[in-house]
Amino acid sequence: MSRRLAVGGVPVGGGSPVAIQSMTTTFTSDTEKTLGQIFRLAEAGCDIVRVSVRDEEDARAIRALKERSPLPVVADIHFSARLAVLAIESGADKVRINPGNIGGEEQVKLVADCIRAHRIPVRVGANTGSIEKDFLRKYGVSARSLVESALYNVGQLEKCGVEDIVISVKASSVPLTVEAYTLLAEKTDYPLHVGVTEAGTRESGIVKSSIGIGALLLKGIGDTIRVSLTDDPVEEIYAAKRILRACGLEKDFVDVISCPTCGRCEWKSMELAQKVERMTFRSKKRCKIAVMGCVVNGPGEAKECDLGIAGGKEKCVIFRRGEPSETVSASRAEEVFLREVAALLNEGE
Repeated sequence: MSRRLAVGGVPVGGGSPVAIQSMTTTFTSDTEKTLGQIFRLAEAGCDIVRVSVRDEEDARAIRALKERSPLPVVADIHFSARLAVLAIESGADKVRINPGNIGGEEQVKLVADCIRAHRIPVRVGANTGSIEKDFLRKYGVSARSLVESALYNVGQLEKCGVEDIVISVKASSVPLTVEAYTLLAEKTDYPLHVGVTEAGTRESGIVKSSIGIGALLLKGIGDTIRVSLTDDPVEEIYAAKRILRACGLEKDFVDVISCPTCGRCEWKSMELAQKVERMTFRSKKRCKIAVMGCVVNGPGEAKECDLGIAGGKEKCVIFRRGEPSETVSASRAEEVFLREVAALLNEGE
């Protein structure tokens, strides 16, 4: 099991729930736009938010963000020890740096001393574009070079007495990402920040991230995750939640199962399934709902759920707690079933 640390009030590692992260796409110094995005991320289910620090104005803006942000704020800094220190002194809950590009030994020590003084964690690591040259010459772009490079940078901070460290070894290649994190997990007990870097646009990025992150989580590897998408960052949160649910790592949610439909489906089950998922996605109620298109597997699957529906051309059967309870016309199925979904969500409130 990995070590445990805290980012703001969010525990990471040590058996804590996997924390979901994203990164804002606004200029950090535009605090109103940045906060607007942070609030949307929080509402979607984000646990930790990262902001870019390009200059002094961005670094100083962290203080204003911290005053109103519902999420811990991580400062993402490259190439400047001075900006890293300023961001930490402005109240960042964590920093993401690369000791290899922050400057020489004195600059690394300057940042490390500030990290220790403010008692915050730091993320370091490597991706395929930032492997230390020595390891790149020895091993090329590989899992070993990623891991050795990341651990070398960790060692730079350890020499300065920094102990609260999160590590990442990301690649845009899914097999390489999985191989690197698997190797890293064998070599360290620091918490791991898992993700597939530069995964792409929404569709391809979700597929790559689901395979890569999911494969690692199912091995018990990963303490905090980010789904990197070229899209609205809120979409990253929705994707991350679905990954956690599919891996069995989030328990309190509505599990909506539905068949892919086929030529036997003679009613609008696909539309209903989509509406049910949108209606229930943010609910914390632990239950299972089935929307099934026909009588082949429909009744059997619906019986395993708290609420289910299976349909045909003329009529649909609604199941409650595994038992058929009502038959309705196909034309009224959506209206009646959505009412039943709402009632299920409100039970016990």
